[in-house]
Amino acid sequence: MTAAFADTGTGWVETRERRIARLNALARLMDTAIRVPGTDIRFGADALLGLVPGIGDAGGALIGLFIVNEARRLGLPKRKLARMIGNLGVDALFGAVPLAGDVFDVYFKAHKRNIQVILDHFDMERSDLKDVTPKRP
Repeated sequence: MTAAFADTGTGWVETRERRIARLNALARLMDTAIRVPGTDIRFGADALLGLVPGIGDAGGALIGLFIVNEARRLGLPKRKLARMIGNLGVDALFGAVPLAGDVFDVYFKAHKRNIQVILDHFDMERSDLKDVTPKRP
């Protein structure tokens, strides 16, 4: 078992697995945090943000770019980063269409797709990720 943090002499650095788990938690919040009762339909903050004209889709895209930047920092190759940016582009393009774009956001889930690109690169499964939710005292 590896430590969640490592002392490099200059400060604490998160392990790769913990960083990916945090990104996965963010993607879950953005794409699948809420389930429609009685169905298997899930949506998240990205679909809700999309309801705000103009700034909503931009906010979701900025969070998506944060995930892409973290993937870059984790060492993903440019080809995979381009695929992740393509997922965000599709999400932004179709998400910009009023109402229909919000329905599209419920089904496309660009953030979860991008997390899967990261997991595939490191040959990991979602089940490999530990829960990073802070424990309540």
